[in-house]
Amino acid sequence: MSKTLQGKYRPKNPEKYKGDYTNILYRSSWERSFMIWCDNNDKVKRWQSEEKAIWYDNPITKRKARYFPDFIVEYERKDGITMQEMVEIKPHRQVIGPPVNPKRRTQAWAKACMTYAQNQAKWKAARRWCEDRGMNFRIVTEKELGLTL
Repeated sequence: MSKTLQGKYRPKNPEKYKGDYTNILYRSSWERSFMIWCDNNDKVKRWQSEEKAIWYDNPITKRKARYFPDFIVEYERKDGITMQEMVEIKPHRQVIGPPVNPKRRTQAWAKACMTYAQNQAKWKAARRWCEDRGMNFRIVTEKELGLTL
């Protein structure tokens, strides 16, 4: 299994970053690609990465847990209106979920089911949080990033 690209991102435009721009961490090449896009896009006014915590009910542990969304981005739309959006970067397979009736119920399948249930709970809490603040919530996969073959 290949190792995921991780590291520290150093922005070219640190004034656009809301938070500690010396400690921006990416946990995948997809997150890094999105950071580069935010940093270099003139329409993006401010952005932050994993700076906000949202409480949610974890269906696996049956406890309250904190969820740190990947990004919060403030940008100017084509019509000139400024928008705020919470963005979560995830592989497409985690967004669509595991098969309901697989041929074999392996440990990998069970883990994928738990990850899917946990992500659904996080995203439900994030949508509610964003709705209360007049923001959008969006899940971005490798397909939206243009990284599919």
